[in-house]
Amino acid sequence: MPIILKQLADFCGARLEGGDSSAIIQSAADITSAQPGQVTQLTNSRYARHIKDSTASACFIADGFAVENVPEGMALLICADPELSFVKAVELLHPARIYNGQIAPQAVLEVNVSVGEDVYIGPYAIIGENTSLGDNSQIHAGAYIGNNVRIGRNCKIYPYAVIYDDVVLGNNVVIHSGAIIGADGFGYKFRNNQHVKVPQVGNVVIEDNVEIGANTCVDRGALGSTVIGMGSKIDNLVQIGHNNKIGKHVIMCGLTGVSGSCNIEDYAILAGSSGIADHVNIGQGAVVMARAGVAGDVKAGTQVFGSPAKDKKTAYKEQIALSKLPELLKRVKMLEEKIQLLEADK
Repeated sequence: MPIILKQLADFCGARLEGGDSSAIIQSAADITSAQPGQVTQLTNSRYARHIKDSTASACFIADGFAVENVPEGMALLICADPELSFVKAVELLHPARIYNGQIAPQAVLEVNVSVGEDVYIGPYAIIGENTSLGDNSQIHAGAYIGNNVRIGRNCKIYPYAVIYDDVVLGNNVVIHSGAIIGADGFGYKFRNNQHVKVPQVGNVVIEDNVEIGANTCVDRGALGSTVIGMGSKIDNLVQIGHNNKIGKHVIMCGLTGVSGSCNIEDYAILAGSSGIADHVNIGQGAVVMARAGVAGDVKAGTQVFGSPAKDKKTAYKEQIALSKLPELLKRVKMLEEKIQLLEADK
């Protein structure tokens, strides 16, 4: 949605310096590609070199951020938090598509489905028995919603997501395409030389303001609930096993795998490709770094790295020591040769 630059500055709470306050801003772009009619941001000094060649009409920067070689004609939008101000600008300039409340004729609704006000149900979506959909929620084309599911207000279920029976979603939950919520947990007992499946009769509970990425799987509890806490954000291609308790505002990056019956406390961060063994507790605010393999509990506020994961500083020291190993082996070999020569001269 095009907007006059001065209006954009006012909307985002930014102070306007330089440039043409009456310029029309059409869209947003990054600092390396922005063109006239676009707004960008500069929040990291590593990218400061790009501003001198930029043709963007305006750029968000932080109050007190030193920047040189600003092109003539570029306006600076100076504010306390340029990243959030830029987010507001992007949302204004690139508004999300509006889906008016309707049920496509190709959709399938089983018996006793409760549909709130202004709910959108797309073509070939399937809604199971005794399921309820809250006001202003969206069920996109081809999504499958099982029986006895509870979906809150303002939720978005994108195409071909699958939500099994008995799942409970809070308000403002986003489930991206290909995600599977509530499939059986991976539970087996080895008896008589075969794997005997343990019935998985629990469910999944997802609290308010959670977003779950494409092709992520959240398994149902074996008996109780697998829980994703309020405000947590789960990336694409993440596996969350049965009976996990994920706290509030947890971040889980792509390719992370969490085994069963773990407890991930509030504000923890699991970086990309990290792996968590079963029955592990990750403390509040802890950070599991990329590709770490966690086999034991992680204390609150700590950072762990490596496989098996350990305190970041210790792991880094070990990595440095390992990098010196080839040179050390050469020295040992040289010393062995000298010893052999000395012994031969005796």
